[in-house]
Amino acid sequence: MKTSNGLLFILILLYINASTQWPTHTVCKEDNLEIYYKSCDPQQDFALSIDHCSDIATHTFNIRAAMVLGHSIKELYFKLDMIVNGKTILTYSETLCGPGHSKLIFCGKKKGEQLYYEGPVTLGIKEIPQGDYTLSAKLTNQDHVIVACADFTVKNYLDY
Repeated sequence: MKTSNGLLFILILLYINASTQWPTHTVCKEDNLEIYYKSCDPQQDFALSIDHCSDIATHTFNIRAAMVLGHSIKELYFKLDMIVNGKTILTYSETLCGPGHSKLIFCGKKKGEQLYYEGPVTLGIKEIPQGDYTLSAKLTNQDHVIVACADFTVKNYLDY
């Protein structure tokens, strides 16, 4: 009887995991700027927050991000697509961790370790484009496996 209960519990967990999507999280929502994100990795969600929405429009702002790594990251690659009306209009990619090329403090972390960052981020842009659009962000490792990914919805009505 215990074996069948255990098997039933595992099947329920697998069904719940396979049949649900991650919730949409609010990064910030202020007068003229709203940013939301939803993990696009069916296996893992992550936490992200910023101090003040209006700080994003400045050059540098503070964030907090956390997750448990599902995959090791000897190498880490970042890709960002800006999507407007279903069409990709801008793509940006960068190597964040690689042989002799480690821009982040968590390069080299192993599967199962916690990744936590609290501190400043500089986007390198002078202003956030106005309008409603999606930013699709993806981090992949040396094995081309997704470490984390999210779709960000940006609604910007700021007049610079």
